[in-house]
Amino acid sequence: MGILFIFACASFLVPISKGQDINLNITQLTTKNIDFAMDLYRKISSYHDNNIFFSPLCISTAFAILSMGAEGHTRAEILKGLNLDQLERDGQPDLIPELFQQLQVNITHNEDLQLAQGTALFIRLEFDVERAFSDQIKKFFNADIQNIDFAQPKASKTTINDYVKKRTGDRIHEAVSDIDPFTQMILINTIFFQGKWELPFDPSNTQNGRFFVDKYNIVQVPMMFREERFYHASDDSLKVKVLRLPYKGDIAMLILLPNKGVDYTSIDDEINAERFLGWTKQLQITKLEVQLPKFKMDQSYEMHKILPHLGISSAFKNMANFSGLSKEQGLKVSEVLHKAVIEVDEKGTTAAAATVTGITGYSLPPTFIVNRPFFFFIYHEVTNSLLFMGRVINPTKM
Repeated sequence: MGILFIFACASFLVPISKGQDINLNITQLTTKNIDFAMDLYRKISSYHDNNIFFSPLCISTAFAILSMGAEGHTRAEILKGLNLDQLERDGQPDLIPELFQQLQVNITHNEDLQLAQGTALFIRLEFDVERAFSDQIKKFFNADIQNIDFAQPKASKTTINDYVKKRTGDRIHEAVSDIDPFTQMILINTIFFQGKWELPFDPSNTQNGRFFVDKYNIVQVPMMFREERFYHASDDSLKVKVLRLPYKGDIAMLILLPNKGVDYTSIDDEINAERFLGWTKQLQITKLEVQLPKFKMDQSYEMHKILPHLGISSAFKNMANFSGLSKEQGLKVSEVLHKAVIEVDEKGTTAAAATVTGITGYSLPPTFIVNRPFFFFIYHEVTNSLLFMGRVINPTKM
């Protein structure tokens, strides 16, 4: 028997609000999730040199739910692969789902922020799910659970895609293209973000400009322009510059731009939670001319081919132990599909404690021109939760 997982994430085009008292364990959760994101990014990037975009929170949430139904080695592998095993405490089996629940409450409390995360479990009509598991995912993740007739693949596909379409603001239309009539269960986790720049770009200032994909390829792309006071920093040891672009609410985009002549691939192995948090702490404000390309991305990943390289493997094999989810025999994960889209324009974005050595406040020249491959991170500033991350090699490519 197989379980099909679909993660549908959409991100659409924020001064820092630190007034909330955040539980230390939530901070530990978000830090672990950043490192998971970087590990996952490195694995994805090893397959190609193209654009990358995904939601680490979307993926980690879905597998945290899956771990609640897993037992023994399967559960241990999932938590270790997510970098969450160190958060476990004896006698507190609900601690990790409680942390995810608290994190979601902290992220979504701001009325200025359009961010919604949802979970749905579509179960075969005669499939018997353990009551304790269904109660828990409803309690901690407010999951929608409904029976569906997978023997009617066309109708079930329509039902699931309509659900994803609705939960992602009509941005993801076909999360699943076909369904095996022998499917037992489909778990879907969606995240939808629509943010408006706190300092929007004036469309009348947008002009075509050159973007240097590499030494031999130059493309023309609409470049947005704004002169304003921005937060920025420089990591001299990594040879990158950092720019913070705030949205209304508690969300920001952090752009990581390698210095001229620096190969972006040399940075891949160096990005981690410690560095990321170091950048956010070292930001300083100054008047700056910013040029940023408009871009769209629509990315899909078969995570069942990627996650085993992060140590999550038994969940996909016949040895999988999901006895906490169901007493049915031979249950394993058959597919893990992750689809994420983003659009960045003048209005905003629409989508799905050690000090870091060498990082100092940096007095940049009057321009910050993003005209070569760069990284970006969309994160919740109060909790430092990484919602989305990506790499733009060619902004003219989806």
